Amino acid sequence: MLGCFRQDPCSCVAIGFVQTCLISKNVCGGGKVVAPIRAQTVTTEAPAKVEKVSKKNEEGVVVNKFRPKEPYIGRCLLNTKIPGDDAPGETWHMVFTTEGDLKPGAEVKITGPVGKEMLIPVDPNATIIMLATGTGIAPFRAFLWKMFFEKHDDYKFNGLAWLFLGVPTSSSLLYKEESEKMKEKTPDYFRVDFAISREQTNEKGEKMYIQTRMAQYAEELWELLKNDNTYIYMCGLKGMEKGIDDIMVSLAARDGIDWIEYKRQLK
Repeated sequence: MLGCFRQDPCSCVAIGFVQTCLISKNVCGGGKVVAPIRAQTVTTEAPAKVEKVSKKNEEGVVVNKFRPKEPYIGRCLLNTKIPGDDAPGETWHMVFTTEGDLKPGAEVKITGPVGKEMLIPVDPNATIIMLATGTGIAPFRAFLWKMFFEKHDDYKFNGLAWLFLGVPTSSSLLYKEESEKMKEKTPDYFRVDFAISREQTNEKGEKMYIQTRMAQYAEELWELLKNDNTYIYMCGLKGMEKGIDDIMVSLAARDGIDWIEYKRQLK
């Protein structure tokens, strides 16, 4: 499922009430006075509201604790450049400026956390498909660390985590060593596929974008998406969403399913 839930911005709630309206008027008919008219009592009750139970682990999650006008004053402890020197652009681990000029001990202003979208599912047996481009890997790195590197008394991941990461060049791959270590450590629980657009092509000679790589696993992905305990998250360039739609439309149609409508139900 996609990691967001749509909420109707304009929702009306009917509140149960009893209204009695008394109307008294003299009505003349054939010289006779008709008795006052009493309106009927109308009772309306709001239908029982069904509370939607979140499948995401929201317990203890605090949002908007630190705001721009009242930020948390943190301190930079580490600032390391990740991609190679020939990579287009720069990415710094624990980045606070694009120049990467922070030094250990420097103070920084931090705001947030914001929103509850990128939260790991409660179900430890879930299938979690993560689609990231470039620095969009950030929330998924947190997912993966909890699954495979950290120790938690109340959580042990036994499902499938599948990461698709799209970048322009090999030197732009972020945290590649971590991904390889996870794959070596837990091959039954973790899969990773890279899409390197300036260096790789598919069998048709097309550039290897993230949706191009996913198309190679289209049948398998569609079967997974039909399971109730499959969750899919996207972070990065919005353009990849259309490519994914193009892949899924025909596959869903074979099962008599309208993909666009089905995708709305996943949110």
